[in-house]
Amino acid sequence: MKIASEYSDGRLTVYLAGELDHHSAKMTVSGIAESIDRYLPRDLVLDLTQLGFMDSSGIAVIVRSYKKMRDAGGRMYIENPQQQPLKVLDASGIDRMIPIAAKREVTT
Repeated sequence: MKIASEYSDGRLTVYLAGELDHHSAKMTVSGIAESIDRYLPRDLVLDLTQLGFMDSSGIAVIVRSYKKMRDAGGRMYIENPQQQPLKVLDASGIDRMIPIAAKREVTT
């Protein structure tokens, strides 16, 4: 799992690449939290363009990040999920809490 971030004009974009599973979840939560604490953004965007796999641990990472942003008065978005992570996101119903942009049609 690789994490990179970029901050500009109150918007923190965190890029996740690789696989987000129970082995990488703790490190990912810590990395996102550190970036939020460093920049205190108004908006957090999780860019999943390079995330090839995510299991339910990824949902926990997203929910914890969402709660941290909500508690700070900020907003959170998910962008560009690939097919497999999008299936997990859709199954979780997380789009009722967090908007998902560039959402592709999932085929079963």
